[in-house]
Amino acid sequence: VQLQASGGGLVQAGGSLRLSCATSGGTLRTYNMAWFRQAPGKEREFVAAIRGGGGSTSHADSVKGRFAISRDNFKNTVYLQMNNLKPEDTAVYYCAADTPPTAPYSALPNGRLYDVWGQGTQVTVSS
Repeated sequence: VQLQASGGGLVQAGGSLRLSCATSGGTLRTYNMAWFRQAPGKEREFVAAIRGGGGSTSHADSVKGRFAISRDNFKNTVYLQMNNLKPEDTAVYYCAADTPPTAPYSALPNGRLYDVWGQGTQVTVSS
């Protein structure tokens, strides 16, 4: 399985971006998929995840109500819609896959459970 993240860029505070994570070589609908981010000088943090199969989602408290993860199984793509962006959202965003899906819902924010990672896409939010 390979992941290709895209959609990052420079946006003003209050603006929106949609990140995409295209998958190849696997069956997206069966995987747990997630977005993580890492800002300069900070540890990587969980942003959002979507379970394989039923598609239940989990979002970090810092992005609830502003970000939404979704999945298009026909396009083999996972999305992260980001609205009302803030300067503190500035980071490199990574998509990740749990293949085969082993993580229970409660463990979705744990980055160590994901075995495939994309290359990252930069999101910069100016104030």
